[in-house]
Amino acid sequence: MKRFNKNFSIKDINLLKSQLQHWCQEQDIFYWLDSNNHIDPYSSYDAILAVEENCSIKLDTTTNAFNLLNDFQKLHNDFLFGFLTYDLKNDIENLTSNNCDRLNFPALYFFQPKKLIFIKNNIVTFSYINEFKTEIENDFQSISNQLINFKTSENSIKENEIKQRISKNIYLKKCNQLLKRIQHGDIYEINFCMEFFLEQRKINPHKIFTKLNSISSAPFSCFIRHHNLYLCSASPERYIKKIGQKVISQPIKGTAKRGISEEQDIVLKNELKKNLKERSENIMIVDLVRNDLSKTAIKGSVNVEELCGLYTFKQVHQLISTVSSEISSEIEPVTILKNTFPMGSMTGAPKISAMNIIDEVEETKRGLYSGSVGYFTPDGDFDFNVVIRSIIHNSDTQYTSFSVGSAITALSNPEQEYEECLLKGKAMKQVLIDA
Repeated sequence: MKRFNKNFSIKDINLLKSQLQHWCQEQDIFYWLDSNNHIDPYSSYDAILAVEENCSIKLDTTTNAFNLLNDFQKLHNDFLFGFLTYDLKNDIENLTSNNCDRLNFPALYFFQPKKLIFIKNNIVTFSYINEFKTEIENDFQSISNQLINFKTSENSIKENEIKQRISKNIYLKKCNQLLKRIQHGDIYEINFCMEFFLEQRKINPHKIFTKLNSISSAPFSCFIRHHNLYLCSASPERYIKKIGQKVISQPIKGTAKRGISEEQDIVLKNELKKNLKERSENIMIVDLVRNDLSKTAIKGSVNVEELCGLYTFKQVHQLISTVSSEISSEIEPVTILKNTFPMGSMTGAPKISAMNIIDEVEETKRGLYSGSVGYFTPDGDFDFNVVIRSIIHNSDTQYTSFSVGSAITALSNPEQEYEECLLKGKAMKQVLIDA
């Protein structure tokens, strides 16, 4: 499918970003991906908007999902945007997901957009399928004329309306059960998550995303609409990227809060760097990612480029590692995803045992949370995030959800793990209240 490209030089990119987000609100399906000017040696674009479905694949079950996605990606050799839900694990291994699901996202969805808008530095590229290229000028004018405003909320959300699926006492009990499983050798690390939710309340997803993104400025933020389903994500984590014959994964494990002063911030950063428990979490997942990448890698090419690098975000400090591999040109892009999904940072090790136990101890079906949003390029490259630090909404049922988790290891203290979950959820809860 050929595309027509037209470039515009823009002085105020931040204004244009806001105008693009307003402009796409009338679309039934849109994908807004934003790096928030994060400096990344592997970044391709500062932001992308994909709108208007030309063709798509939507699967409501996980059966044969990756094979069907592979066929779709090969047939439509173009940019394809979409999501993978966590429960696609059931297509890869003999696993199930029997917990409650109140959001009801499809298991998998990808679409070929008629219209793409890329931002890189101060250049904006409109990339439209050829038959729609005459609409570029009108669209650009319409975008430029957008007025940035939000409707005032009629009824503010109270903190006590945001409910916790697992109480603190139950969380601590389950955490201690997981520590016993670790002592018995069933697992040695597991990502244990819990849900916060809001029922029967209208929200403004665009306003929610704007507020969440402004207080987080995360490098893998995204705002997507799939008809009545919305994702407002301030994700700091890349799941996996392919550039030519190189594959990169950047798992996050290890979290510390920000300080209230620069001096305290430095102390907390140094403590995180030296924290044996936090580093061991990261290193164990790096080993898992190395193993996953080795399934498609050229022998001897798996490399840890950075181990436990310390990165600071507006809300937290995090330890991030970068693992890469080289693949042969015969390896199909979807095969790489299938062999690494779900990401190790959201499962545990050993991976299959961890995923089995996750379904036992958690009380909510993860769905899109701890899944991934991203895109394929016409060259067969791709870039996908990890869906964390995200508010997810079903406008038909007026159900809103966000989940948080932490890695449980033999060195875990249940009280501290609980506090880490509250820390990760603090920004999302505040955004809902403020909006």
